[in-house]
Amino acid sequence: MKPAGLILAGGLSSRMGGQDKAFAALGGRPLLAHVVASLQPQVDALLINSNNDPARFAGFGLPVREDCMPGRLGPLAGLLTGMLWARLFLPDATHILSAPCDIPHLPEDIGARLATALSVSRARIALASDDNGLQPTIGLWPIALADRLAADLALGQRGLQAWLQQFTIIRVHHQSLHNINTPDDLHAAAKRGRTAAPPSLETTDPCALP
Repeated sequence: MKPAGLILAGGLSSRMGGQDKAFAALGGRPLLAHVVASLQPQVDALLINSNNDPARFAGFGLPVREDCMPGRLGPLAGLLTGMLWARLFLPDATHILSAPCDIPHLPEDIGARLATALSVSRARIALASDDNGLQPTIGLWPIALADRLAADLALGQRGLQAWLQQFTIIRVHHQSLHNINTPDDLHAAAKRGRTAAPPSLETTDPCALP
């Protein structure tokens, strides 16, 4: 069974000049459209997590959920929202594959790479990395962690990387993951084509995250 899928599009996009990053145009399509095209074939069902007007996403034909906890608590709240949605609508799913809306050149086999990484290790979570370091919003997560995550959020946990220090993770390295955070990043992405590199696996101790 394929995992459930989650696109994290709940951020404020403060560095994009006030526009919603998910709808910034790249190659004539919104960034979000590129991520949907890459992620949708890799999952059984796909959720968009956004705290913006859900009507804006109607053209994608996908469910949209705002954070299940108020206050714009960051990607952990979005991740919990996806886990709870998957638990409700895909009860047989054991994992959820997450990606942000701002990495348009997401590898089309990243889900399989992350699943393989988990299967050959004792890690709890598989995450992507690139030459700039860990990309913690691209990951394969056990849905069973939902209750623990909800409890930690209720206790004030906010940082994704800090929360990850509880777990052993395995990284899947890819050279060409590029976040689009600013108009300059968008311009650079328009000049780049897709690149591919063989993945490498690295098991990470719970206390060894950067």
